[in-house]
Amino acid sequence: MREEVYYVIAFDSTHYAIQGEKELKNKGIDIKIIPTPREITASCGLSIRFKPEALNDVKNILQEALLSIKGIYEIVKMGTGRSANKIN
Repeated sequence: MREEVYYVIAFDSTHYAIQGEKELKNKGIDIKIIPTPREITASCGLSIRFKPEALNDVKNILQEALLSIKGIYEIVKMGTGRSANKIN
C-alpha cells in the first residue's frame, strides 16, 4: 500500500484562502485549492494543498503577506484512510 503525504493550509475565512492562493501562485508555488479535509476543524471550507518540500517558502510568503491562517497540517493518506497532524 502506497502512502501519500501532502500539506494543507487551513484558513479562518474564505477571503484569506483566496488571498493566500493569489500570493502563493504569484510567487510560483505549486498549490491547489481544495475543500478543507474533514479531519481538520476550520471555519473556512477552503484550504490550500501543497508539497512538503515547499513548506518554508509557503510559511515565508504567508508571513510577508500578513495572512491569518488556522494552521498548517500534514495529511498522510494510506489506503482508504487518512490522518491530519498540525505542524504549525
